[in-house]
Amino acid sequence: MTALELEALFSSLSRLPDVEADNLQAYDATDRLLLETAAGLVAPGASVVVIGDRYGALTLGALSGLGVGHVRVSQDLFTGRLALARNAKAAELDGRFTLHELGRELLGSAALVLVQLPKSLAELEEIADAVARFAAPDAVMLAGGRVKHMTMGMNTVLNRYFSSVQPQLARQKSRVLMARDPKTVNDTPPFPVVEPLPELGIKVCAHGAVFSGAHLDIGTRFLLTFLDSMPAARRVVDLGCGTGILATMYARRHDGANVVATDQSAAAVASARGTAGANGLGERVSVVHDDAMSTLEPGSADLILLNPPFHLGATVHAGAALKMFQAAARVLAPGGELWTVYNSHLQYRAALERIIGSTSEEGRNPKFTVTRSIKS
Repeated sequence: MTALELEALFSSLSRLPDVEADNLQAYDATDRLLLETAAGLVAPGASVVVIGDRYGALTLGALSGLGVGHVRVSQDLFTGRLALARNAKAAELDGRFTLHELGRELLGSAALVLVQLPKSLAELEEIADAVARFAAPDAVMLAGGRVKHMTMGMNTVLNRYFSSVQPQLARQKSRVLMARDPKTVNDTPPFPVVEPLPELGIKVCAHGAVFSGAHLDIGTRFLLTFLDSMPAARRVVDLGCGTGILATMYARRHDGANVVATDQSAAAVASARGTAGANGLGERVSVVHDDAMSTLEPGSADLILLNPPFHLGATVHAGAALKMFQAAARVLAPGGELWTVYNSHLQYRAALERIIGSTSEEGRNPKFTVTRSIKS
């Protein structure tokens, strides 16, 4: 594939169903650099794996430009999976890749692994451990990212799992780390971790990619101080559940509640399922991997708990929260309540009033605001 053909492919990609905006693209220079670096390393018939592809640029670029007939793919985000399927169909490349969770099925005998570097060192460690554990003994892993987001800690993590880690020359503000010769790893994988959370009296399970790890993030901590003020609802959703702390705490407090924890991150879903199980609530908390409650019926929830993100990837953007508010408006029954915690400077109250209904401020501290919105 020529450079012009690659650019044409990239330009055709869509982020849908994720948020689209003028300052948000479905590809970046790292995708291009990873594919160019991989071009000289792929042998005929080699088994290629892609991890962390956002919207299909790496997967479809590998299929079009690296001369491989099939690619195994692992994507954490549900929206990324839908976008890849949509973009593959548009490029007439559907049917030439398969989706897998991180593990032997994804990485078994893999010769070349292309990775979009995650922000979290814990997520990178879980990926590196899986590659070293399951890929071919002579596998090469190319991990690329934007230079401004890369740290020496990433090299340190990779050096724990590979005998050779060589940073390549940066180009267009992106860089690739080439890791070779996987080391022998411990019998027990480092993730998920399960740790006690004494202040809440529960255990928390966390995979590497989940926000805040096995710790209690400060927004969730503040929202939990209002648990006694929330209604004793029967149909409850923890939207954007992360490790499932909100779902677990509400289910523990209300025996009659049917609690659904949902997140677009597969790592979060696995973590929330683990947290519920670790606290004896596996039968009471169901966990769903989807995009903004897309699999839930309209009017099917009496209470939704939400601690929305304020980033889309590495970009500060309100789009994710607004999408969640709109989803809550669809899923809440009339008179149902949305309890939201957010950074006070974001001033979401007007949007909540417009999208959900009557909204009151229930509390505020120096950093966060908690609101209660009643579905009109």
